[in-house]
Amino acid sequence: MTSTEISPADRYRDLATTFTRRVDAVPANRWDSDSPCDGWTARDVLRHVIDTERDMVKVVGLELDAGPSVDDDPAAAWATVRDAMQRVLDDPATATLEYEGAFGRTDLAATVENFLCFDLVVHGWDVAKATGTDVTIPEADLEWARGVAESLGDSIRMPGVCGPQLPVPDDADRQTQVLAYLGRRG
Repeated sequence: MTSTEISPADRYRDLATTFTRRVDAVPANRWDSDSPCDGWTARDVLRHVIDTERDMVKVVGLELDAGPSVDDDPAAAWATVRDAMQRVLDDPATATLEYEGAFGRTDLAATVENFLCFDLVVHGWDVAKATGTDVTIPEADLEWARGVAESLGDSIRMPGVCGPQLPVPDDADRQTQVLAYLGRRG
């Protein structure tokens, strides 16, 4: 591993920390605000992130800890899933469990890094945008997410992933450009 590479467990830890700050910043009365994801509220976006993480580990025969409902306590629901996923990733015996994925044979840690971590960046922005909190994406996270999106090729445009790329002025800032690539208006 070079000094610029981090393990999937560390990437998840870093991005989950930022995502947690976003979740914790949401005012209680804003969870049902419309998000940039058509037809979804901020709570729906968080539910999607939680459910996706819960479903992901099932492909290798694992389950994440049960916790409160996102309807009752969004922050605690997220914290329960986050902590359980981190334990899975920190344990080489579970992080390296393999399965046959949509793109071929892979392991849990690689999938978490390439898909679930991507969701933490993008859906963290969706939650912040919906709830009127800080929408700034750290530059390193922004560049990493753009690289993941580009590596997915046309798959990024599949239904339920990202919408079509939106036009932006040539002088738009980097975050606006990346969000537009992901079908979002900054």
